[in-house]
Amino acid sequence: MIKDMTLGQYYPVDSQIHRLDPRTKFIVIFVYILAIFFLKEPYQYALLFVGVFGVVRLSKVPLSYILRGLKPILFILLFAFVMNLFLTPGERLWGFWKFNITKEGLRLALLMMARLFLLIMGSSLLTLTTSPIKLTYALESIFSPFAKIGFPVHEMSMMMGIALRFIPTLTAETDKIMKAQMARGADFESGNIFKRARALVPILVPLFLSSIQRAMELADAMEARCYHGGEGRTRFHELRYETRDYIALTVFVLFFGSLLCLPKII
Repeated sequence: MIKDMTLGQYYPVDSQIHRLDPRTKFIVIFVYILAIFFLKEPYQYALLFVGVFGVVRLSKVPLSYILRGLKPILFILLFAFVMNLFLTPGERLWGFWKFNITKEGLRLALLMMARLFLLIMGSSLLTLTTSPIKLTYALESIFSPFAKIGFPVHEMSMMMGIALRFIPTLTAETDKIMKAQMARGADFESGNIFKRARALVPILVPLFLSSIQRAMELADAMEARCYHGGEGRTRFHELRYETRDYIALTVFVLFFGSLLCLPKII
């Protein structure tokens, strides 16, 4: 299951979405997340699903690869669905013992599942279509006005970029440690959820030590290259908005605006 995680990974292909400025993607994702929580009607979510799958096609990232990233959090999705389904009061549809499924609960459970699914899809598309270094540059550019009031914009962006960069590395390291433990007789598959969680404890110590070692190696490498922060640093590739970025922003804002205005029109 660990190897199925796609968050933080970059899928290197040449597509229209990959070529967009990373700042454009951040703005779109911000509006996208706001739109998800403002939508109320099922047909609005259906249209948003169509739009997301259209972006997936344009990104040339296989849909199966993105959906694979849902496996590690499938339990959370099902838990949220069940809790909303049985604990929401309203018009009773079906029930047994002390548990009742209501019309309002079914509606809320489906909408919550759709929201979580769309949030994960959008976040995955951002990292899959943007390299960690470009994400770092975009964050630094977006938050650059705060540098005038003493906020450490460069350091914050660098830390977030490093964190995203090492997610796939730590995922691979975890998978390697789990296989080594399984070769020594460890069992991570049988038993209830509590036994499985307890079985993961021996993995945490070597993973923690490995993370510290990698952090120390990275610090030594940065010190050897005389790293002293963002002051006076230049870049080989500067971020520039192009025509496709303005077109993408216009299309996405019109799309989200139309979704939010649909209930008033209908």
